[in-house]
Amino acid sequence: MKFLQFSMLLLPILLDALLSFSMGTSYHEDFLQCLSLRSNDSTSISNVVYTRNNSSYSSVLESTIRNLRFNSTDTPKPLVIVTPSRTSHFQATIYCLSYVAKVPFVLVDLVNFRSVDVDAENRVAWVQASAIVGEVYYRIAKKNRTLAFPGGVYYTIGLGSFISNRGFGLLFRKYDTGGDNVIDAQLIDVNRRILDRKSMGEDLLAVTRTLEQNATQLIFQWQNIAHQLPDEINPDLIMLNFNSTQNGSRTFQALFTSLFLGTIDELLPIMQQRFPQLRLSRQDCTEMSWIDAIIYFNQLKNQPLESLLNRTFLKPLGSQYYKSKSDYVKEPISETALNGLISRLTDEQAPSAYIIFMAYGGIIDRIPEDVTPFPHRAGNLYKIHYTVKWQEQDNVNSQRYIDWTRRSYRYMTPFVSKFPREAYVNYRDLDIGSNNVNHTSYAHARIWGRKYFKNYFDRLVQVKTEIDPKNFFRHEQSIPPFP
Repeated sequence: MKFLQFSMLLLPILLDALLSFSMGTSYHEDFLQCLSLRSNDSTSISNVVYTRNNSSYSSVLESTIRNLRFNSTDTPKPLVIVTPSRTSHFQATIYCLSYVAKVPFVLVDLVNFRSVDVDAENRVAWVQASAIVGEVYYRIAKKNRTLAFPGGVYYTIGLGSFISNRGFGLLFRKYDTGGDNVIDAQLIDVNRRILDRKSMGEDLLAVTRTLEQNATQLIFQWQNIAHQLPDEINPDLIMLNFNSTQNGSRTFQALFTSLFLGTIDELLPIMQQRFPQLRLSRQDCTEMSWIDAIIYFNQLKNQPLESLLNRTFLKPLGSQYYKSKSDYVKEPISETALNGLISRLTDEQAPSAYIIFMAYGGIIDRIPEDVTPFPHRAGNLYKIHYTVKWQEQDNVNSQRYIDWTRRSYRYMTPFVSKFPREAYVNYRDLDIGSNNVNHTSYAHARIWGRKYFKNYFDRLVQVKTEIDPKNFFRHEQSIPPFP
């Protein structure tokens, strides 16, 4: 892929999502009345509040749910949804939840906070939290198609959670995570104060080839090579379960996909020297601009740039049911062990399963693990992402598919990181632990917290204790304060 010029775009984030819980099951009318009294314009705030009696309640709630496992009749629903259109709405909501609300929970949806302001000359942008990655890419490309930001591959990802959880994408090995390129931020704390970087403190801010034959040998070799490739190469390996064209039985397909920040003429000699077994040729490669690469990886071939503005686009993952887990690998896995994993991938119990190996190395290795909340750095060869997906008509078999991910995860125990067995926070996995309802224990949270954050977990707990000591903002795997 050809980049005539690559410049780093530094991106601040305005606000992160707010989810607040309170004790009790009634009195939400008190909460609504409080909102009206605390808002400078009661008419405007009434237009962004949705109760269960509102005809738009369901559509607002379901508009961004991508995993339908969490949209069943048994899933707890908020009694009130607030979609603020101005900062004062946030402050009023926090005040009323703090002093009046006695409801199970209220959801604050940031859909109206999505502006993107790009200063191409100074290579910086100010972006509100509800903007999706595609909107950011689009605004950058309209100003300068040679600028980019290390956001996610899939463009419907919300930027607020992407930044705060240290999300990554195709530029990961060259420019680190998206959150590590933030130069300033604003957020509202539990006391309704608007904080920026100075006032909050640094601690808070803190190529494709398909192979069906002899693929195991190439996968084994990839493990030893991918993390040592130049920073400009982002090599991934995708293994799919599919029907063989030769005999109709279940088999697997290995896809070696890469993005290279350079030309084909620069890439070919590198790969011929480092990974000759792949037999990469000019015909396997396509040169394009960065923004066209984003369109390509989102399967939007021949679609206009404006396609990136579609917040409801469902491909390639789609709005469906799925279960995911993650692992980190520090030593190459033997061919025998890989064959064991592949045999599970071709299991008929999970016909839509896939496993992705994502190479690390590059700039990731050169940053100490205790500097940012993303500690999975030097020593990791690659990350594993296990996923199985299914559609609504097949939901009766959901437990079978979920069990497949758990069996595959158990099988990999001897071959992955240990003490702790690391996990990637953006692939939220409640199997590894979650907070108890209405009671968050530091000792309990540390079990899963160290998997996501390693020793940085205690630093996050310290920050949480300073800014939210009563644990007002929380969810199943939120950071707890010290007792």
